Amino acid sequence: MIITTFLYDALVAPFVEFSFMRRALIGAFALSIGAGPVGVFLMLRRMSLLGDAMAHAILPGAAIGYLFAGLSLGFMTAGGLAAGMIIAIAAGLVSRFTVLKEDASLASFYLISLAAGVVIVSLKGSNVDLLHVLFGSILALDDATLILLATASSISLLALSVIFRALVLESVDPTFARLMNAGGSFTNILFLSLVVINLVAGFHALGTLLSVGLMMLPAFAARFWTEKLSGLMIVAVGFGFLSSIMGIIASYHLNTPTGPTIILASGGLYLASLLFGQQSGMILKIMRRPHFAR
Repeated sequence: MIITTFLYDALVAPFVEFSFMRRALIGAFALSIGAGPVGVFLMLRRMSLLGDAMAHAILPGAAIGYLFAGLSLGFMTAGGLAAGMIIAIAAGLVSRFTVLKEDASLASFYLISLAAGVVIVSLKGSNVDLLHVLFGSILALDDATLILLATASSISLLALSVIFRALVLESVDPTFARLMNAGGSFTNILFLSLVVINLVAGFHALGTLLSVGLMMLPAFAARFWTEKLSGLMIVAVGFGFLSSIMGIIASYHLNTPTGPTIILASGGLYLASLLFGQQSGMILKIMRRPHFAR
């Protein structure tokens, strides 16, 4: 009885008593559903750092929206989407028409974007506003923001279903995909758009610096548990759910920032998967060595 009461008070009561806790959990779940599969494809296409670069790229657009309308959901979302797409297209053009590769052009643009965004926010706002933009405020989600997160996740899943086969083919055998003209530029542009959409949605909850965390860390962790694509996406979404619950509860009891705590929880799941995962987990690999098998 005592244990049951303790578990209820620790794990369930915060969500029953406080609506902002429930909103945070629903928002994190929506982000996990949309961002998890996108993160899996970024990992399979060896474009993991692209997510980080694009997360920084949306900052100046969101900052311009903030400059004109304050912490307006519509203006900041539109600005972030516009900035993300412009940076993605600009990086592609630079890599195509100059000697710089795409990773170098993305790195250049994301550094410029991060600096520009911070300066723009500082022109009008305070340090509190800057922290809100950089790290989000998942405990302050309102109905409009939750609808935005759910809409972004729905669009992401629907668009992925449309380009799924071409995306899988490009991830597994890009040379054959180019020879068969499977998707090509359309698939790549649509996929980059999905990355931007999920990052912009995540920015409202976790900020521009951390929104990529819930996209990539669960995908990395999932790779240590399964090799099947369907399994990777399911496990990635599940790890996103689990890290959201762990992070929100831990931040409530420890009085720590909720967004960073969620990402730390996701990082903890990644490290646990790295050690104990069934696919190339370090502990399992050590146990399978010949001198342990005798």
